[in-house]
Amino acid sequence: MSTYRQIRRQTRRARRAGLQPIVVIDGGLPVPAALILARLAWRYRSEIAPATTAGAVLVAAWWLHHGHAAQWPLLLAASDLTAATLTVLGARLGLTRLAERAYAATAVVAVGGWLAAAALLGPLTTPMPQLLGAGTVLLAVPWWAHRRRRARARVQRALSAWPDISKAIGLPGSKIQSASVDLWGWRARVKLARGQTIADMTARIPGIESALGTYRGAVRIYPTRDGKANRCELRVLDTDPHAEAIGWPGTSARSITQPVDLGPFEDAERCRVSFLRRHALLAGTTGSGKSGGLNALMATLAACDDVVIWAIDLKNGMELQPWAPCIDRLATTPREAAALLADAVAILQARAAHLAATGRRVWEPSADMPALVVIIDEYAELADEAPAAMGDTESIARLGRAVAVTLVAATQRPTQKAMGQGAVRSQMDTRICFRVRERRDVDLVLGQGMLAAGWAAHALNAPGKFLISDPEHTTPKRARAYLVTDADVASVGARFAASRPALDHLSQAALRPAAPADRVPWYLVNAQSDASEPADVPDDDDTSTIEGTIWGALCAVPGERADVAGLMRMTGLGRSTIYRYLAQLAEQGRAVQVGWGRWRAASQGGDDSE
Repeated sequence: MSTYRQIRRQTRRARRAGLQPIVVIDGGLPVPAALILARLAWRYRSEIAPATTAGAVLVAAWWLHHGHAAQWPLLLAASDLTAATLTVLGARLGLTRLAERAYAATAVVAVGGWLAAAALLGPLTTPMPQLLGAGTVLLAVPWWAHRRRRARARVQRALSAWPDISKAIGLPGSKIQSASVDLWGWRARVKLARGQTIADMTARIPGIESALGTYRGAVRIYPTRDGKANRCELRVLDTDPHAEAIGWPGTSARSITQPVDLGPFEDAERCRVSFLRRHALLAGTTGSGKSGGLNALMATLAACDDVVIWAIDLKNGMELQPWAPCIDRLATTPREAAALLADAVAILQARAAHLAATGRRVWEPSADMPALVVIIDEYAELADEAPAAMGDTESIARLGRAVAVTLVAATQRPTQKAMGQGAVRSQMDTRICFRVRERRDVDLVLGQGMLAAGWAAHALNAPGKFLISDPEHTTPKRARAYLVTDADVASVGARFAASRPALDHLSQAALRPAAPADRVPWYLVNAQSDASEPADVPDDDDTSTIEGTIWGALCAVPGERADVAGLMRMTGLGRSTIYRYLAQLAEQGRAVQVGWGRWRAASQGGDDSE
């Protein structure tokens, strides 16, 4: 039996007898004192690392000087090569910051240079000991001050105390298998005892935070990548990476076929979400950041040249009106919303018939045949003010995927009443949940049982933070949406408004059925319904074309000025299409812009030079 085991057995016997165990090894210190020193040295090994390193270097120098003194040029070359490698490839070795790589390279060069000199001159020859001591102190200061080094030390102490912690929180027998420190904190792989599950670990998060001495909300519990039921990942944050708003970095995609970057996760990984052939639900209480999430989505969709954006905002366009230059059609009243959804269904049906006739299964978006994304802000208001249109939203949700007609709905609480008895909600493949007021709302947004599985959206503590559930994101990782400022919105609108795509001819034909020859053109009927006196029919003979339609509507408006929104209602055309043809009419001298979004026909009196 080994001496160590004998000591442990004697110690246990003495304690059972009520005695203080002191075992003395021949000529040595009492065993308890030696064990205490060893344990302290191991516990604080990170703090005394500079001293232990200096001692190891001194021993190596003595060995080199007495047997390999002629190898000092190789030592210099090896240290220089190692320093260069750390500088160039250090990020792959975990030295993420330039300062860390510079420190490591400096330490390697200093140690290599001193070893080479000590091998040639001798480690105890003046001034070699003095240089070793001064260098150790100088290089120790950055080491002691380094945040990640201190974090590793705290982690090691927490891991050594885990057996006691696991008993205190009601998970006895669980073990820490491995741990690592990252930029924001540390993470550990936990092996649970027999019968324990990740749900048990999640339920004890407050107790874990108390036992580890962290701030509230610092602990996360994730499933492991191997999917084992008796394993989980413990994530502890020293600082919240989402404490401050994160500025929008710019457009992340130029096609609807590419995923949209909505914001970073806590581990700095980007939250990239695909919206092609996937309907999306954004939900959260007032002030949770839903509008910020919509803005992050709009900022990228506006730059895509293969998607047409339609939007419904029944708060008089308060949220989506700033994006009007990039929105092809914006409905701000229940009547306009119902018409927009009915037209979306007409497009859906026309595309489905075209695919069936051509033997294809899906609509592949392109600049000539763009996808259609219908964004609805405050979806619950639509259910209250335009209940007749709910059937159209269900049709889009059920049939829109193959024909690239996507529905994106934002609401505070996706109740059964708001979501059409759940028919629309069940079709939402992408669920983005911002902060909710009540715990039960987590399951309402993300699905039954998600709260028990660790999707604690009620604990999100800042606007813009969200949890996402879709086929690519199956674990409850917190993210925060980018902050898109008013200046960003104006910049995106000015850059991409003129290049926004128009609906394909097939979809446009579905929106404008041919009128009988004996009837007045429909754009004139709409104009006369709003005018106090009959409108003048334009003299042009090209009213059957899009340009002629816009010209006729421009001439039909009473007075001298027509706004683009009114022209959209009269013609049924999208905003980008109207702007494009108005520009052509202006080049021909037939239309004049008299203000922001307001035009008049050049032949309608007044000064045409405006």
